[in-house]
Amino acid sequence: MSKKKLTYKESLDRIETIVDIIENQQPDIDDLSSLVKEATQLIKDCKLRLKNTEETLTSSLENLE
Repeated sequence: MSKKKLTYKESLDRIETIVDIIENQQPDIDDLSSLVKEATQLIKDCKLRLKNTEETLTSSLENLE
């Protein structure tokens, strides 16, 4: 089963949910490990999207000159 790629907004929402779970629900160590891994991957994906968007915008704006 393949995972559907989340949008940037969906990724941010999921990160917020994970933080809430960690802070308020005190997950056991196995769940905590999985949640941290998931959040780390989501953050990495978001950072990459931001970088790519910045590069695209910079390139587009440079073409206006």
